[in-house]
Amino acid sequence: MSHKHDHHGHSHGHDHGHITMADSLNHAFVIGITLNLIFVAVEFIAGIVLDSVALMSDAGHNLSDVVSLALSMMAFRLAKLKPTSNYTYGCKKSTILVSLANACILLVAIGLIFYESFEKIRDPQPIEGGAIAWVAGIGIVINALTAWFFMRYRKRDLNVKGAYLHMVADTLVSVGVVVSGVIISYTGFYILDPIIGMAIAVVILFSTWGLLRDSIRLSLDGVPMGIDGDKVKDEMVAADPRVLEVHHLHIWALSTTENALTAHIVVDSMTGVDEIKHNIRHALKHLDIGHSTLEFELPGEKEHELCEDCR
Repeated sequence: MSHKHDHHGHSHGHDHGHITMADSLNHAFVIGITLNLIFVAVEFIAGIVLDSVALMSDAGHNLSDVVSLALSMMAFRLAKLKPTSNYTYGCKKSTILVSLANACILLVAIGLIFYESFEKIRDPQPIEGGAIAWVAGIGIVINALTAWFFMRYRKRDLNVKGAYLHMVADTLVSVGVVVSGVIISYTGFYILDPIIGMAIAVVILFSTWGLLRDSIRLSLDGVPMGIDGDKVKDEMVAADPRVLEVHHLHIWALSTTENALTAHIVVDSMTGVDEIKHNIRHALKHLDIGHSTLEFELPGEKEHELCEDCR
């Protein structure tokens, strides 16, 4: 019976699923990094040759994506390291730190794009719109393909969500650059290039904001997005009729994919505590909380009197 519960509790990602997800993500990161690195070189050189701030700014953003993807892949590997006496949770939280670093990298890229765009508006130069459109067209294919690699797992991990959002934003940005390139080639409206550059920055800012907010929240041990503390408490009380109350509830993230909880559980009797604990943990797994430390107490007991009963 116990095995049945454990397996069902991990229905969101049992062992076979985790291996498949890890392998798929590893391939996605390697392919995404390789494709984007090649495209960054092509786009940046084209931007210099064609004197296009839209192309150069997009290349800069794509380079930040390459760095972000590399950091994310490194964090996934660090998260697999076994715990030590100094790092009792292992290096799982590196995934959170990397997602925060990715958001900061994007903010720097946004600042640089705005700076270059303003400079270009002050002194617009003739550019080759047709060539810009062709280069950006290649970007649409590469960014859309990379986004597709991450789409399946975007809701399971903040790092993957960050990678996915970057690629979707890049795809939209490349579409914008293609449109501006076509318009410029037919009208000679060169100032459209830096305007598109600033539009790119705004798109990136919107896609970055959620990543930055969630990363800061997890870095400060806030309750992870998607988890309702009140609902968790209600589910814990409902998990077993012998549970009277739940208090001193703390919920935080161990990594971008694992959540933890500690709580004091008031029960009517210490008889059958192991079964109550099992029922509560089973309920918590359905709420994406896989690590829980539960302290049991009787009604009216004071915390300092509970030492012998805290198991």
